[in-house]
Amino acid sequence: MSDTAAYTAPTKLQLLELLAAIGTAQWRDFAAAAARYGLTSTQARVLAQLDGPVPMRGLATLLVCDASNVTGIVDRLEARELVRREPAPTDRRVKNVVATDAGREIIRRVREEMQATHSALDSLDEAESATLYALLERLRPTMEKDA
Repeated sequence: MSDTAAYTAPTKLQLLELLAAIGTAQWRDFAAAAARYGLTSTQARVLAQLDGPVPMRGLATLLVCDASNVTGIVDRLEARELVRREPAPTDRRVKNVVATDAGREIIRRVREEMQATHSALDSLDEAESATLYALLERLRPTMEKDA
């Protein structure tokens, strides 16, 4: 019997469990790297979301939390000069959160220092990396659709 004949595709449950395990390990690695910079995992997650200006309410949606919680998180990041609030150009009542240069630099360092994640990815060759990337890109739109 050949190797291909013995192969059985994983079940959805097996795939879900594997994705959850990898996601949990990646989150733990992210939180540990963030802690080295005096950030909570949630503060680092806010910085990671700030590719451009994001309204306070939009951050609450991304973090799946109440807007009042975001205020405290942003207050602490602002005190460290990692973010700033600025009025939205279309509605001055809306406050956007923007990463400062220092905030962008610290989240870059956090991502660079995720050693467990980097080691895991380094175990893949170029073809495996390309395949994994293509598969995750296919899943992403559906997974983020309701986010």
